Amino acid sequence: MISQLDMFGEVAPTSREPGEVKSSRTRTVAPTASPEDMVRTLEESGNYRILRKLPARKIIPCRRPEFPLVGVIVDTETTGLNHKTDEIIEIGAIAFSFDDRGNIGELLGVYGGLQQPGGPIPAEVTRITGITDGMVEGQAIDLAALRSLIEPVDLIIAHNAGFDRPFCERFSNVFANKAWACSVREIDWSARGFEGTKLGYLVGQAGFFHEGHRAVDDCFALLEILERSGGQEGRPFAELLRTSRQSRVRIFAEHSPFDMKEHLKARGYRWSDGSDGRPKSWWIEVDEDALADELAYLRAEIYRWDDADPPTQYLTALDRYRA
Repeated sequence: MISQLDMFGEVAPTSREPGEVKSSRTRTVAPTASPEDMVRTLEESGNYRILRKLPARKIIPCRRPEFPLVGVIVDTETTGLNHKTDEIIEIGAIAFSFDDRGNIGELLGVYGGLQQPGGPIPAEVTRITGITDGMVEGQAIDLAALRSLIEPVDLIIAHNAGFDRPFCERFSNVFANKAWACSVREIDWSARGFEGTKLGYLVGQAGFFHEGHRAVDDCFALLEILERSGGQEGRPFAELLRTSRQSRVRIFAEHSPFDMKEHLKARGYRWSDGSDGRPKSWWIEVDEDALADELAYLRAEIYRWDDADPPTQYLTALDRYRA
């Protein structure tokens, strides 16, 4: 008797008509597609978006004559948000050449270093950055190497210069008396179709990924984003360079009526308690060509006095983003 198991033990012969010749079938193996071919296929389907790892750049220390200027991108990781009480635990800096129109040339140099702070690194900082107490134990930033990279530069760029500049200037005077630019505030990212200004958003929407929240990696990521083609808007770095060269004016609505504070806040004014040397007042920073309109607003809507003359402070890239 044949059991059910016996039915799977061997393959039954295929019946053929008399005189029929058994055909020989050759299996064709498809060639292996390259990663780029697979990416292209997925993207063309419309169902996938692929993130590519940011490409590495080679250091070319001798710059071409057509790129006579030097910029440096700086990023810091710190123990907290207050530059007066918190400390830098990592700094990254990459130097590059550029021309007066905002075209980027060569990568000239890279520095990255860890620094042991005076106390334990907060757990939240370790969670965000991945930097542990063990990693920084006995570590110190090489000030001589950092100075050699920073001293020749014409422009320092940070993605949130209002945060990085005070920390950097407190850490070393090599960062003082330099022109600074902020790639968050001085580029209109929304006009370029980006949904946010955080570096991770910019990198992701540009189709890339990187190891975020480590100083040198963030510097390289920002350099790539600044250099990418912006269509009719031009390259982001060209916009940043133009904006950084413009004067801005800080207006202090000193002695403004207390009941007008909500109006000022809604217009974008921020409060200064006077502890940083600024007037104790609501204040705003505007482009120089917007100064007349802002003063007219204050006189008509806030002070209601045509001769009101609130204090103003003119700022250039040498002054902006200082503590």
